[in-house]
Amino acid sequence: MSRRELATGLEGFRLWPEALSPAEQADLRDQVLAAVAGAPFYAPTTRTGRPFSVRMTNLGPLGWVSDRAGYRYQPNHPETGAPWPPMPAVLPALWRELTGREDAPDACLVNLYRDTARMGLHQDLDEPDRTAPVVSISLGDAAVFRIGPAEGGPTRSIRLSSGDVCALTGPARLARHGVDRILPGSSGLIPGGGRLNLTLRKAGLASD
Repeated sequence: MSRRELATGLEGFRLWPEALSPAEQADLRDQVLAAVAGAPFYAPTTRTGRPFSVRMTNLGPLGWVSDRAGYRYQPNHPETGAPWPPMPAVLPALWRELTGREDAPDACLVNLYRDTARMGLHQDLDEPDRTAPVVSISLGDAAVFRIGPAEGGPTRSIRLSSGDVCALTGPARLARHGVDRILPGSSGLIPGGGRLNLTLRKAGLASD
């Protein structure tokens, strides 16, 4: 399917609406849900012990985790101790196609949003190579995504629908961003409702 990039007005924030066709969305959903059967969604907490409203798991060699010990990447599920399952091949292929990079992501954070789940404004700072992009793929219910400059100031909201792909690159790599809310019932793609967000990152050493 042709990937049409939309101008966003925010340097480095790239958006490809409807980058995945309905059939591609369904196929990716099935692959992700099959993969995470071996790495179940769990409820992480912040450093202060406050639970996230989203449920999380990971795919790939490394996975992002959060608990009282802090934020970090590790190779195994924090509850089962098992290695994270491999990510579907379509994900690194999409990364290469849209970013033009020849390398591949080594971490895919899978966030499950249901009902009133949200994600506060934050920056992605846990990666040693902050020149590598962060690529986000939306499946299921639409989300009200908020983004603003790294140094602070006004933010703007953008609706991300199922099949949309966006990336934080260049000047927007350290942008503050989050999800204000999802729009329940806007898609029937995810069993039980809700939204899956797949975030691809380079989490290993910068020299990798």
